[in-house]
Amino acid sequence: MPLAIVVGGFFGDEGKGKVCSYLALADKPSIAVRCGSINAGHTVVYGGRVWKLRLVPSFFVNKSTRLMIAAGALIRPDVFFKEVGETGVRGRIFVDRNAGVIEERHVEAERADSFLSKDVGSTLQGVGYAMVDRVLRRLRLAKEFDALREYLTDVALEVNEALDRGELVYIEGVQGTFLSLYHGTYPYVTSRDTTASAFASEVGVGPKRVDHVIVVFKSYVTRVGGGPLEGELPPEEAEKLGLVEVATVTGRRRRVAPFNIELARRAVMLNSATQVAITRLDALFPQDKCVREWSKLSRDARNWLENIENSLKVPITVISTGEDVTCTIDRRKELGFGW
Repeated sequence: MPLAIVVGGFFGDEGKGKVCSYLALADKPSIAVRCGSINAGHTVVYGGRVWKLRLVPSFFVNKSTRLMIAAGALIRPDVFFKEVGETGVRGRIFVDRNAGVIEERHVEAERADSFLSKDVGSTLQGVGYAMVDRVLRRLRLAKEFDALREYLTDVALEVNEALDRGELVYIEGVQGTFLSLYHGTYPYVTSRDTTASAFASEVGVGPKRVDHVIVVFKSYVTRVGGGPLEGELPPEEAEKLGLVEVATVTGRRRRVAPFNIELARRAVMLNSATQVAITRLDALFPQDKCVREWSKLSRDARNWLENIENSLKVPITVISTGEDVTCTIDRRKELGFGW
């Protein structure tokens, strides 16, 4: 069974939580590992409930999946324990002993940094300052906190051994390709690389072990905070089109632009995408709300998707037509991607 990485193709907010929760139920992976930190929120809607997660993997909806947080991730204990309680995953969630820990001093320092707060538009969760401490080798790690002792494990070892046994593993990336510290719209970026190769490194798997990279694009582009956004729509036009969104972590209104095929092509290149997932199709084509079969999509929606697929030269395998996990079209078998 393969290792697959799910990664955002734009500036975050692409709907990775929806895609990951669907894959959890459809594929029942043995292990799912979340990367990144608390400045990235993933939303899961399932069974009439809504979860907004900043640390627990969106794959938690499958009760047989072991959940892990990567060595390259940063956690904040209060957020972690709160989410563990809300999702009921105690006993099957684990934190790499070398994961970094955000402390209150990091949050305070970030909130006092006018460049991050006013210019970059940071989420002010302490992530950037914790990363600085990590680079300077003075960040405290999960293994130094007694309260985390029961959750500690060696994620790299567990993942590689699971792959050796032929088990399916997913890596849940965070944010989006163009928020990458290296490949994004610097300085309006996050404090880490956000491409597939970086997420593999955070977990501790080599590039030869990665079988699939699923890049997630929303049917339009959004971003929070400062930085360029080609074709940005005025707020009143976004409202007319029904494309107004609020960020999961900050509660700030997201800026909106039409789907950007050039950015999408570059994201495919930077991530070596083998598959593409498209979310919020119903925002552009309301008549297709919660359609679950390709053949039942409107002709306009299918034409739009086929044009993107032909331009990217990567198959669109998963299509979200609504917030709930069940509102999904899965084309993987018909396109030869079963596992």
